Order: sequence, then C-alpha cells, then structure tokens
Amino acid sequence: MTIITLTRFSRLHAGRCLTRNSARITPWVAGQITGILSSTKLLSRHVSGTAGASTAPTTWVDRLPPKIRPYLYLTRIDKPIGTLLLFYPCAWSITMASYALEAPLTTPLTYLGLFGLGAMVMRGAGCTINDMWDKNLDKAVERTQSRPLARGDINQRQALVFLAGQLTVGLGVLLQLNWYSILLGASSLSLVTVYPLMKRITYWPQAVLGLTFNWGALLGWSAVAGAVNWSVCLPLYAGGVCWTLVYDSIYAHQDKIDDITVGIRSTALLFGEQTRPIIGAISASTISLVGLAGFLNAHGAPFYLGLGLGAAQLARVLWRTDFESRPSCWQGFVGCGWSGFWIWMGTLADYAALISGFT
Repeated sequence: MTIITLTRFSRLHAGRCLTRNSARITPWVAGQITGILSSTKLLSRHVSGTAGASTAPTTWVDRLPPKIRPYLYLTRIDKPIGTLLLFYPCAWSITMASYALEAPLTTPLTYLGLFGLGAMVMRGAGCTINDMWDKNLDKAVERTQSRPLARGDINQRQALVFLAGQLTVGLGVLLQLNWYSILLGASSLSLVTVYPLMKRITYWPQAVLGLTFNWGALLGWSAVAGAVNWSVCLPLYAGGVCWTLVYDSIYAHQDKIDDITVGIRSTALLFGEQTRPIIGAISASTISLVGLAGFLNAHGAPFYLGLGLGAAQLARVLWRTDFESRPSCWQGFVGCGWSGFWIWMGTLADYAALISGFT
C-alpha cells in the first residue's frame, strides 16, 4: 500500500514539474522524468496485481486442498444454517415422541445423532441436485455466479458421481431406522428432486421446499415410535411448512431483481411490498400449529416457554429485516433458525423435566 501511494505521489509531482517548467528543462532531464514515470507505473501495476492474487481465505474451506473445495462448496457446508433448518423439525418430532413415550435418554440421543448426520448429508445432496438443475440460471444471478457448477470448477458428470456418493451415505443412515421409517423417508426423494423445477412454474416454490424440508417432523416420530402419530405430527408438519415459507421468503428477497431478469418465480416477488404483513400472518400460523401439536401431545410449561421465545424471535426478525437489503435479508434468514432452536429447547426442557421426575 505504501509503495502504491509513493508511486502515485511521484507521478503527480513529476507531471506538475513537466507542465510548469517544460520550457526551462533540458531534453535529457525530460527523458529521465519520463523514464521514472514509466517505471513507477509498472511498479504500481505489479504491486496491485500481487495484492489481488494473494487474497486471504474467505472461509475455512479455502484452507483445504484445492481439489476438494468445489465439492464442499457444492454442499454449502460452509453455511450450516441450511442443515440446521432441516434438522430442527426432526429434533422437534424426536423429542416430542420421546416425551409421549417416556423413552429413556438414550433413545432421543441416538436418533438426534442419526438425524443430525442425515440432515447434513441430505441437505448437501439437495444442494447438489439444485445446482445441477440451475447451472445456467446461477450464471445469471449475481449471488450464485460463484457456485462450483456455474463457475465451471466441476462439470455435471463429476457432480452426478458426487451426488451418488451423498445418496449412498444418506441411505446408510436411513437403513438404521425401522422399515416403516425407511419407506417413509424414501418417499420424500420425489419432493427433493422436483423442488428445483418449481421456481420455473410457480410463485410458490417456498411451499414445496416446506413440504420437503419438514419431512423430518413425520420421520422423527416414526423412528422413535415405529409409526407416525398423525394427530400430533400433522399440525407439527404444517407448522414447519409455514415456518419455511417465512424464512425462505426472506431468503428469496436477496435475489428478486435478478430473478425477474432470468424468469425465476418466488413468494418474494408474489408478496412484493406486502411481504411483512403476509409473512407476519404466516409466522402466527407457525406458532399456532406447533402449539397445537404440543397441546395434543400434553406438553407442559417448558414447551410453551420455548414456543414463546421462538415467537418472539420471529417477531424480532420481521421487525428488523429490511427487504431491500441483501445483508439484512440474510441476517433475517439466519435469525429465523433461532426460532426453531428455541422451540426445540422448550421441547427438550419439557422432556428433561419428565424423565427427571419434576412433572
């Protein structure tokens, strides 16, 4: 930085000397000044180029071997919020089923571990499928131009082979469950596959994402209990779908200008200037439906305390998010994840009180 500043100063000072005193200097001096100007210009270019080439790593992935970086970026592993959003409905359901059955602590711990791994793997697989469908669209959207397939870091064949590996690991996790859950889990793959197409044909792709991302609200219960308790799980699932509509509508506002250009549809474009009141109403539906599931499962005060904290977090996000600002929308999107966390904490506290004999 110092070198660049000095060279700019020398060029400016020399230029002024040439202008003011050109009539009084000898040709030899003029030649020397011109040489200095050329040299400092080259030095400035060299320093600027070197500084641009040696940029610091932006994420921990950049510190890993170059050959594996594109695959890790393909899974969005550097942005764990997506995995958490997929995991929380599973965690709600597992913990609520354990509460209903008064299962020992090892039961929820086992399934939370399995579903945590499954969420990370299948979220990554979903991202791979999405990017394979959207390779050309991603090139036209500023925020997604650096994704590995759009940038050409890997090709479609390499992505397909990688996807096969991801699905194999996901199947390995699924096979740890009972047969009812295996069949239920496998039935969600159709939603995972068609979701990327929805943004091309409907303004409600966020609803399809909700149906996909909250499948764990059904699967978690069946893993623990052997079958789904539909009276509890259906309102829990519906509440999760509404929750996804909230956070993914906020997320979609990041790209709404580019989406219009390339023909992508979303609830962000559908809701437009009415986004805040609409997703406010959907947030209220989220809390009401999850609360209904808790009531039908005979939960106690800790559950409702967690639900109240989740509601407060959603209200905070809606109050603070600027839908015209991409950084603000990203913060709001991440903030919605905390609402899911507090709901789980309330459920977990209620279960802990039950098995400890405090209820």
